[in-house]
Amino acid sequence: MDLDLKQFVEHHDGISCIRNSETVRSWNGIQYQPGLSAKNTNARQLSMNIATVPPGAVAFSHVHVGFEVMLYILSGRVRHEYGHLLQQSIENGAGDFIFIEPGVPHEVFNLSDTEPVVAVVSRSDADEWAHIVKYDRATGQLGEVLKPE
Repeated sequence: MDLDLKQFVEHHDGISCIRNSETVRSWNGIQYQPGLSAKNTNARQLSMNIATVPPGAVAFSHVHVGFEVMLYILSGRVRHEYGHLLQQSIENGAGDFIFIEPGVPHEVFNLSDTEPVVAVVSRSDADEWAHIVKYDRATGQLGEVLKPE
């Protein structure tokens, strides 16, 4: 889906903002509010939005190529399986900050079957998902770029 994200932004002489918004798109099992990125601002190095992982959902294994990600969990509980063949794991919940280094394979699991995980997601890539590739947890091989749903 090629949604025009510019429609959600107010521009004010060098300051851009989005007022309260709803989920408008999804990627790899995660739902997103519009957020700010190069798609709707003059951003060159950053993007930020609110992500929701539905109850019981999984954001399948992937790698961020060449950019950093920071998350702040607003609500819910999440498990990241990460590293080579995703053999390590860590659980986080509301109030936790998470930093994911470039190139770290990971898969994201909502630990609840009834409650969503909601997080603020910030990337050092203004193109959001353009540099995220599939990761095969069985072989450790990188695959194709993941596309928005």
